[in-house]
Amino acid sequence: MTGEWIIAYDVADDRRRRRLAGLLEGAGVRIQGSVFRCRLSTQALRELRAAATGVLDPEADRVRWYALCAHCARRLQALGPERAAPDPPSSFTLV
Repeated sequence: MTGEWIIAYDVADDRRRRRLAGLLEGAGVRIQGSVFRCRLSTQALRELRAAATGVLDPEADRVRWYALCAHCARRLQALGPERAAPDPPSSFTLV
């Protein structure tokens, strides 16, 4: 099953922030500085969360995963350019 997600983060350390941003850039589209929109299969979501967990410090960093139902995704409103989220990967590859 594939779903759309809004993923937002606040990461204290520059190195961890760059690593997380790199993971998310491989999985979706940056829509704000620290906010991504991703279309992910269930397996890719699981792998992305595991990879993010390995990068972050749970005492200092925050990541929020907001599921978008199909109805909500159609109602999304934006000002300014926005690229569509890419097709979901069948699995997530850590690079």
